[in-house]
Amino acid sequence: MDESSSKNVNTSFVSNPPVDHALMYKTHVINTAMAVLAALVVVLSVLKTASWKRRVALAAIDLKIVMMFLLFYAGDLANVFVLVTVATGVYWVLLSKHLSVTLPLPHQEKHFVTYILCAFALKAVQFLHKLTVQLSVDIFFIDWERPRNTPRRPMSSAGQQKRDRLPVSIWRTYFVANAWIEIQTVRKIKPTFQIMAVLFFLEGFGFSKYTLREPWPSSTSSNEAATPSYSLVLRYGLASSLWLGIGLMQAIFTSFYEICVYDKFLQFVDLCSVSNISVLLLPQKCFGYYIHGRSVHGHADTNMEEMNKNLRREAESLCGQRGLLPSTDMQTFQVALNTRLRSQYDRIRQSFTGAHTDMDYYVKDKLGLETVMDLELLEPFEKSIFYNDRASSFSDVLFYGQETTLLVFDMLFFCVVDLAYQNFVLAGILTFIEQMIFQVICVYFGKKNLVYKTQVDGLFLI
Repeated sequence: MDESSSKNVNTSFVSNPPVDHALMYKTHVINTAMAVLAALVVVLSVLKTASWKRRVALAAIDLKIVMMFLLFYAGDLANVFVLVTVATGVYWVLLSKHLSVTLPLPHQEKHFVTYILCAFALKAVQFLHKLTVQLSVDIFFIDWERPRNTPRRPMSSAGQQKRDRLPVSIWRTYFVANAWIEIQTVRKIKPTFQIMAVLFFLEGFGFSKYTLREPWPSSTSSNEAATPSYSLVLRYGLASSLWLGIGLMQAIFTSFYEICVYDKFLQFVDLCSVSNISVLLLPQKCFGYYIHGRSVHGHADTNMEEMNKNLRREAESLCGQRGLLPSTDMQTFQVALNTRLRSQYDRIRQSFTGAHTDMDYYVKDKLGLETVMDLELLEPFEKSIFYNDRASSFSDVLFYGQETTLLVFDMLFFCVVDLAYQNFVLAGILTFIEQMIFQVICVYFGKKNLVYKTQVDGLFLI
């Protein structure tokens, strides 16, 4: 064979690389797994939609329910895309440098990148939906404080000393409102530390070098410096696994820290008790959360000496317990309202006057199946139902309760930026900016919603 024919053979090999049947089989497995899981999560989305339908007290299936199903399915389908793509990326990362496996070629990676972009788009829809719910939740402060009578010097004609009724202080409500604003964006992980830790491993430890693909034959002369070629599959697999792994370790550490040292949400519940203020949160029309903050001492508008005395009595068990029911400490509840109580709530919000005692309720534990499926099997007809909530799940209407969604959304944002520019540092910077933007949005509109729903003066919100 002469030199020209040999050159033609080499050129043909470069432009038309050999078909890797094993790689085609892996692609088929990925597509099959994606299709099967996407079909299975339809059931999960239907259950979520059924639960939402009951919580908003809708009788018939209409366009609104169809839209909610699509929103729920978008989130569940995004999780399917994330699960399959991360598993695939980690598979290539673990095997590519140790076994003689063939990495997907650039034109074959396009399908993989398409899956990642779909995951990002669907997760963004889910995140924006949850953020909208958080920023529009109905909030109602119940101030249990009653005016006190205080004696005045002038005497009445009958010789009895007259009494004035001292007004109830509003500062306790402002204090609780500011504490609520403060915990709006609290998360189980530290976002800045998350980004710095991921970049430290990728760039500081040089893990990014493991995302280089094996050089493919090219016509570049030996005098020219070869430009490193990165595998998008490896970059995604390494970055996503590091992001999720570090996030998981942070979440575990936070859980132990809250148990052993300090829990901001339990502190918020304690603040409500000391302030003699309960909080009712309604993310859906007939479902929400109740924090029972009624003081066991009857009054919270008092001086420091009496406040310390009351706290000592409580620490020494010389007074009643803080729970909603007698002789209990349970202060946080999930609430399933009947339509009568919701209608009364709407009337109170319109007038902001009056208290009604005919709206009865009863307290019970959720069944295990109800907890796992996140729905209520009993429908509140005559009485509303308060479900004991030992997990303080009122955080579900805050960033803290949506940590999984936030963690995956940030991971996908980071990876999408990196796939576009192949620069981990730039991806980290833009992810930090994205987090700060949404945090500012949440605080700003959270304050506006709090002012609108509770009628507190925004000038006193920090």
